[in-house]
Amino acid sequence: MKVFVWAVVPRVSCPDHGVVAAAVPWARHGARHTRACEQVAAWCAVQLSATAAARLLRCSWRTIGAIVTRVVADLQAGGDGLDGLRRIGVDEISYRRHHRYLLVVVDHDRRRLVHAGDGANKTTARSFVDLLGSQRTAALTHVSADGAPWLNVVITERAPHAVLCADPFHVVRWAMDALDEVRRQTWNDVRTHRGRNRPAVGEGKRLKDSRWALWKNPDTHSADERARLAYIAATHSRLHRAWALNGGLRTVFTLSGEAAIAALTRWLRWAQRCQIPAFVALAHRVRAFWGPICATLTHGLTIALVESVNTKIRLIARRAFGFHHVHALIALTRLSLGGYRPQLPT
Repeated sequence: MKVFVWAVVPRVSCPDHGVVAAAVPWARHGARHTRACEQVAAWCAVQLSATAAARLLRCSWRTIGAIVTRVVADLQAGGDGLDGLRRIGVDEISYRRHHRYLLVVVDHDRRRLVHAGDGANKTTARSFVDLLGSQRTAALTHVSADGAPWLNVVITERAPHAVLCADPFHVVRWAMDALDEVRRQTWNDVRTHRGRNRPAVGEGKRLKDSRWALWKNPDTHSADERARLAYIAATHSRLHRAWALNGGLRTVFTLSGEAAIAALTRWLRWAQRCQIPAFVALAHRVRAFWGPICATLTHGLTIALVESVNTKIRLIARRAFGFHHVHALIALTRLSLGGYRPQLPT
């Protein structure tokens, strides 16, 4: 059964906007549906895919997108949701091929999304700071990020008083990349020694198959993986030393405060004299990020919450099988993850 609301809306002459339709309490401006209907559509858009919501409400998926945009604009009319920010996390997420990114900002204290912008570069980051304004920017105390240079430049430029925290996962990832570089170099040395025209079997295959054993946490090693590490320790001391350096940096981030900073200092001295170029370069990189890394060890602030929000944004985009325009994706993410969470009118 279909229900239609039939009403005659008067047209009024406004000195600023000309002749326009008068506002009515039961519908938004430019809408063809009542507020109650749009509230149901917004709830369905959060809980279901756009196709399922459109089929349930007997409308097109473009109509669902337009309704979500209007509902979010109506919710934001009372405020942009950026008041009271103290500790924020910033990261980027790819939402489409060909390097199309969103800049994602979350509030660590309220644990929700507060901003999503099209693009991930200095211009987008400066636009967010401009949106905050000087007074609210001055209130920021901590900013967690993944160490992207363009983001560090903007934070240092616009909010120099805020403590910049580097994410431990990305620092440990640098060490894992250095370890994998050493493993590949060792495998290439073995392969060159055996001759390029012969297959990499025997010792070469052992090194090739040891990748996951080298990467995994020692507490999760199986008996076979422990045997592979014992073989590496007996035959390739340089690679085993690189594995120990990687594990040492992991251990640093299990500590906190002064003990963690002291452990990181010892690890830096060890890495700088290890005579492994990949880890010597890593030591210089860690020293370049010394301030943000120490801030992370002291305050315990990471971008884990931002990564969680990014995963939910990917789920939203996948559930909708993509979006015609990025603003529709931003509107739905704000509606789903920004603390609005529409309720059914009943």
